[in-house]
Amino acid sequence: MPCGSAPTKWRFLQRNRLIAALATATVVVEAGWRSGSLNTAGHAAALSRPLGAVPGPITSATSAGTHRLIREYGAQCITSADDVRELLGLAPRTDAVTGVDAGRTGEATRVRDAMSTRSWRQSTDIARRAGMAADTVEAILGLLRLEGSVETGAEGWRLRTAAG
Repeated sequence: MPCGSAPTKWRFLQRNRLIAALATATVVVEAGWRSGSLNTAGHAAALSRPLGAVPGPITSATSAGTHRLIREYGAQCITSADDVRELLGLAPRTDAVTGVDAGRTGEATRVRDAMSTRSWRQSTDIARRAGMAADTVEAILGLLRLEGSVETGAEGWRLRTAAG
């Protein structure tokens, strides 16, 4: 459609068909019981494309569609990046590829989530926010610093921005 065209329901449905046709696989992360994501997934299934869905809380309305895909369309349950790689027919990542925090993926993610790119935080504050022991957090911070994803200064620790 040319620039400036008004958005209409049929254009979204047309776009969903194109997305399903162009994609090697379709993974739906969140979808209500009736959603455009389900429309795209339906087209992908009709084209025999691999279909995956990320499950969510059973009490969440935005998870109803993904649960429906798993139940009615036989979508593969996606819980990690390796599941997506499997859906695409790729080999799972090896420890050599996963990097510094291969054994601490969950803990490193918790530490990163407890940090900020703008505010400096002390390791004890990061540990409290992450719900982890301070010595464990300090070890992970050291690994993340070697990896280059965090920085330290007189004020504490913070996440590095993409700009550096």
